[in-house]
Amino acid sequence: MLAPALSGFTLGASLIIAIGAQNAFILRQGLIRSHVFILCFICALSDAVLIAAGVGGLGSLIATAPVLISAVTLGGAIFLATYAFMAFRRAAHPGSMAAGKPEAMPLAAAVSACLAFTFLNPHVYLDTVVLLGGLSARYEGWARLAYGLGAAIASFVWFFGLGYGARLLEPLFARPAAWRVLDVIIGVVMSLLAISLLVKFFSA
Repeated sequence: MLAPALSGFTLGASLIIAIGAQNAFILRQGLIRSHVFILCFICALSDAVLIAAGVGGLGSLIATAPVLISAVTLGGAIFLATYAFMAFRRAAHPGSMAAGKPEAMPLAAAVSACLAFTFLNPHVYLDTVVLLGGLSARYEGWARLAYGLGAAIASFVWFFGLGYGARLLEPLFARPAAWRVLDVIIGVVMSLLAISLLVKFFSA
């Protein structure tokens, strides 16, 4: 039971730790200490549900649904491009910052953005449902359940660690200039991801 759980944890961690739109969003929310728990919980729970679906056999269905993947890809590209524009605008006009700290988003807006970052990313389906779900076929019974739990635990550990660990960087972000740099980085990451999704959409 321990071996498949560790295998799932390791693979799950390797898939979510890469710098991406969702992680950049959680990092920024953690830095301003805004809705951290609920956003981390949404990200981790969403991963857990998708992992469970993949381990349960949904991966083969997703893999044979190119129309669904294409729709998510286009929607994700549009959303990421919009968020990139917003990040660049914040960096260009930091006047809304007070005491070196940007204003927090309303809870509803933050949750909506979090859900969009999660479910408008086609990679989340390919990674959690198809890849993790497909590799779970190596195990059976309780071992397969342990594998899925290990992968889900990795998501909870990562997102809550990122969200609450971000405050350790607060001294670095005591000045508005640091937030401008962060927003530029976020804007670049979002733009590159949007471009990559558009390339995949039009080449499909």
